[in-house]
Amino acid sequence: MSLLSIHQLSVSLGAQRIISNADLTIDAGEVVGLIGPNGAGKTTLMRAMLGLIPFSGQSSLASLTESARARAVAWMPQERHIAWPIEVQALVMLGRLPYRAWPAAPTEADWQAVQAAMQQVDLVGFAARRATELSVGERTRALIARALAQQTPLLMADEPIAGLDPAHQMSTMQTFVDLAHQGNSVLLSIHDLGLAARYCTRLILLGEQRMVADGLPAEVLSAQNLAKIFGIEAHLENTANGLIFQPLRVLGP
Repeated sequence: MSLLSIHQLSVSLGAQRIISNADLTIDAGEVVGLIGPNGAGKTTLMRAMLGLIPFSGQSSLASLTESARARAVAWMPQERHIAWPIEVQALVMLGRLPYRAWPAAPTEADWQAVQAAMQQVDLVGFAARRATELSVGERTRALIARALAQQTPLLMADEPIAGLDPAHQMSTMQTFVDLAHQGNSVLLSIHDLGLAARYCTRLILLGEQRMVADGLPAEVLSAQNLAKIFGIEAHLENTANGLIFQPLRVLGP
C-alpha cells in the first residue's frame, strides 16, 4: 500500500533549482532515511511533498485536502521552538486535533494515544511540566510524542534525533522501527549515517540537485557515493549486530 508517491517533483527557490525531477514511493512498513550534505535539499523536498512550498510535478500528499492530509501524515519540522508555556501533556494532545471537533473535550481514545506516545519517548513523568522549561532534548522528545499521538499511517520528521543524547537517539530510532513493524512508515531526514545505516530499511541520497541513490543502506552508502557526495571515506561492515558505519577521513580536493 502506497502512503506517499511523488513524480517528477522539482523545486526552485528564486532562480536557483534545489531539486529536479524526483520520483519516490513509500509503502507501508518502511523506515526511509533522507540523507545528504547540508544544502542538498532534504528539508525543501519534504516540505514540497507536503504542499507547504510551491513545486512542479506531482505529490499524493499535497493533492489531499488539509483535513485528509492531517489524518494521512504527521509532520515534525526541524524547528523546535515552543512559544508559550503549555503543559507537555497538552502539547502532545495537539496531535489529536485531526480527530476532534473543536472545542469538544478529548475522548478516552485521545488520552490513551497521548499516554502511549509519551511513554514511547520516555516522558511519562513530564505531563505537568511547562514545555518552555524543557531542555532541548526533552523538547524534541515532546514534539516527537505529539507526532506519534497523531497516529497517522505515515510520519515525516526533519532531523528528529538532532539534540538528543545517544540513548534517546537510539530509542527514538527504535520507536520508528516499531511503527514500521506495525504497518506504518516513517520518512526522516538524518545526518548521523551510522544510525541511518543501522535503523533505516532504505536510504535516499540527495546531492547535485537530485536524488542520487535510493535503495538498501549498504548499497546507498557505497564508497563511490560517499566520496562523490559527502567527500569522505568510511568503513561499512555487516555484523551480527547489524550494519556498522564509521567515517574514517575527509577526502582531499
